[in-house]
Amino acid sequence: MNLLHATGIAKRYGGLAALSDVELSVGEGEFIAVIGPNGAGKSTLLNVLTGLVLPDEGRVLLEGSDMTRAATHKRVRAGLGRTFQHGRPFARLSVLENVMAGAAIQSGRGEAELRKRAMAVLDQMGLAADAQAAIGSLSYGHRRMVEMCRALACEPRVLLLDEPAAGLNSAEVDQLADRLADLRAKHRLAIVLIEHNMGMVMRLAQRIVVLNFGCKIAEGPPSEIQRDPAVLSAYLGEGHDHARV
Repeated sequence: MNLLHATGIAKRYGGLAALSDVELSVGEGEFIAVIGPNGAGKSTLLNVLTGLVLPDEGRVLLEGSDMTRAATHKRVRAGLGRTFQHGRPFARLSVLENVMAGAAIQSGRGEAELRKRAMAVLDQMGLAADAQAAIGSLSYGHRRMVEMCRALACEPRVLLLDEPAAGLNSAEVDQLADRLADLRAKHRLAIVLIEHNMGMVMRLAQRIVVLNFGCKIAEGPPSEIQRDPAVLSAYLGEGHDHARV
């Protein structure tokens, strides 16, 4: 059974169809990338999956339970995690406190348990040494990692990542890719990645979903997507180096 299954998803804003009959399925431990040009509907799809935007049509199932109209916090408690393209860490809190705030979404935990859970995640992601640091003292790349730690502290079974490599240097991108590969391999965490860094996508993704103008135009393993004429035309356009896809 799929952990996450969205079917027939449609979302319109006036006369604009942001999503049209989009389907996405995610199995346990699966790594899926969603790619497409700007305005293709990628972030809208993640917003529908997490309940920030309600679809006009379609259903969202999480482990078989209908979450189409469920509140975001209920989806998070049920196992759906999310980071955002433009993250918003709590500026007045330490790194540890930011991650504890994520762990607190699961009710019934005292402060000691929250702290233990948060430290475990920070250690796993290589940030334990920064636990007491102020968010503002960290590099941009480390702040993005803290946001991911906060999402992981919610104990998701499916993690949705919206352009986590944006603004990172090449060393930080490599480190991020290593961490994501470890999460999937060691914890069977399912990951859905929206990303423009095609090197990272091709390294990590088992399956790629391609959106264009709100429609799914292709889906398959990286080797197929690299050669798909519709993808090359829609995503790169004429005159680009097709070998990058």
